[in-house]
Amino acid sequence: MSKRETYESRTEALLSPIAGQFGVEIYDIEYVKEGSDWYLRAYIDKPDGVNINDCENVSRALSDELDREDFIQDAYILEVSSPGLGRALKKDKHLLKSVGEEVEIKLYKPIDKQKEFQGFLKAFDADTVTITIGEEDKEFARAEIALIRLAFHF
Repeated sequence: MSKRETYESRTEALLSPIAGQFGVEIYDIEYVKEGSDWYLRAYIDKPDGVNINDCENVSRALSDELDREDFIQDAYILEVSSPGLGRALKKDKHLLKSVGEEVEIKLYKPIDKQKEFQGFLKAFDADTVTITIGEEDKEFARAEIALIRLAFHF
C-alpha cells in the first residue's frame, strides 16, 4: 500500500465515527500534492446536501483526531467539503447511487475520433460501464475511462 493509500485509509477510519455523529456520509478521501503543498481532502455528503456548518463541524472533529493520531509525516492542508455538482464517480458505490443519472465520460484515447460522451448511466461491472445515449447503449472498458462524473447543466 502506498503512502497516499495508507493516509487515505487511516483518515477514512478516523472520519467514519465522526461522519456518523454529524449525520453525513463519507463520499471520498484524497491525499494529493498540488504545487509544493500536500492536501488531505475529505468529501462528505448527505441526502439533502451538506452546508458550511456540516463541513466546519466535521473539519474540526477530524482535525482533532488527526492531531491526536499524528500519522501524516508531511505538512498538509485539511479540506472538508461537498463533492460538488459535477462530482467524479470514482468508486462502485458512487456508480451504484448514480444509475439512471446523466453522466459525462472522458476517455484516455478517442473512440471514433471522440473522447467525451454524455448519456444516462445504465449499468456497470468490474470491467465496463454502459451508458444510454439517445436510444443506443454504449459500453466502455473501465480501463479506458479517464473520468466519469455526474453531468450538470447551467
